[in-house]
Amino acid sequence: MMMNPTKANFLNSISLFVMGLWGYFEVLSPTALIPVVFGVSLFLCFLISTRKPDLNKTVAHIAVLLTLIILLALVGMRLPKSLDAGGLGLVRVLVMIGSSSLSITSFIKSFIDARRKIV
Repeated sequence: MMMNPTKANFLNSISLFVMGLWGYFEVLSPTALIPVVFGVSLFLCFLISTRKPDLNKTVAHIAVLLTLIILLALVGMRLPKSLDAGGLGLVRVLVMIGSSSLSITSFIKSFIDARRKIV
């Protein structure tokens, strides 16, 4: 059974936030804070969707867009560098890619299920 999109988004937001902060404190590079910004943004989407269910559809689309952007950035730009460097940086990137992939997958499944209910 697949995790629901709200829980997957929450898990992803926490993962991005924690792994980004860990990376920042390890290397002291401001670019390590990019996942933190995305994590906070996704957490705000989570809060809005749980407190204002009437905005859920809009917020879900925003969360998917943010998740897709960070996932592409992690896979396209950060992963190759982390593969070369190895170590805990690679572990952090893989955790963020994994949580973002899980989140995207659960959102897509949810969108497909909602579409099937309409038809």
